[in-house]
Amino acid sequence: MTELPHGCRVAVIRLRSLGDCVLTTPALDIWKRARPDLHFAVVVEDRWRELFGGNPDVDALLHPEVRELRAWRPHLCLNLHGGNASARLTVLSGARWRAGFAHYRWQALYNICIPRAQEILGEERPVHTAEHLASAVFYLGAPRTGIPRAKLFAAPAGGRPSGAYAVIHPFASAPDKTWHAGRFLACARFLRESLDLQPLFIAGAGQDLSPFAPYPAIAGAPLDEVKSLLAGASLFLGNDSGPAHIAAAFGVPVVAIFGGSDPAIWGPWRTPSEVVRSAAGIRAVSEQQVMEALGRMRVHA
Repeated sequence: MTELPHGCRVAVIRLRSLGDCVLTTPALDIWKRARPDLHFAVVVEDRWRELFGGNPDVDALLHPEVRELRAWRPHLCLNLHGGNASARLTVLSGARWRAGFAHYRWQALYNICIPRAQEILGEERPVHTAEHLASAVFYLGAPRTGIPRAKLFAAPAGGRPSGAYAVIHPFASAPDKTWHAGRFLACARFLRESLDLQPLFIAGAGQDLSPFAPYPAIAGAPLDEVKSLLAGASLFLGNDSGPAHIAAAFGVPVVAIFGGSDPAIWGPWRTPSEVVRSAAGIRAVSEQQVMEALGRMRVHA
């Protein structure tokens, strides 16, 4: 496409969810480094806004409302979400350039259709979500470069444990992505007794932490608090879910237990990590497999 004019405004539509929002930040980092004159707004749902808090690459956070988006007067609107609501926002944004991946629905709404990430990167392989999103900014003019770690910011948390601790997130978005609670408890004992790390369980609002009652637990905390807890952790253990991506963004070593998702696409990005999985599904992953992975991370108090 034509070089974007100096100082123009770019609206990036990234409505949800946790992991996708986190993995959008490397693309923003690349683009802002290449074009510090550009002004970036992220269109995001309220529950995920805190993921972009304090990020110097983001000049504005916009609600997913046409009036607010049009009032920001973007020159380019980049849809990184791809659904019906984001397509509507893109076409009604008032932007001269409307960009989205060519495989998105409603292709006729875009006057810039971005090719497959594999075509942009020149590699025919599964690409990580961070690579997929970064490929869009390469296509839109940012020079090809290494794709950095996700970029989150956290304030010190007053509720952190006093010593070294490991955060455990035993939930996920679907049963086939959720390891057995009793096995998480066994791994918590291993963390405490063998690695001298205090286990701390976290959960979203409404998720039942009662099976993990022997250990400290926090449920339904604001995202800012979750970021702070994860930033201060020595280790993260959990299912393939959003908090694993937050931990990776802070460089925390991650052991992630996967079900059917492809780790090449959704694995922890740019942090020391191990992915544990079984061809027979997540329920077939043994405690021993996970404990061995935790041991290989070489993290002790």
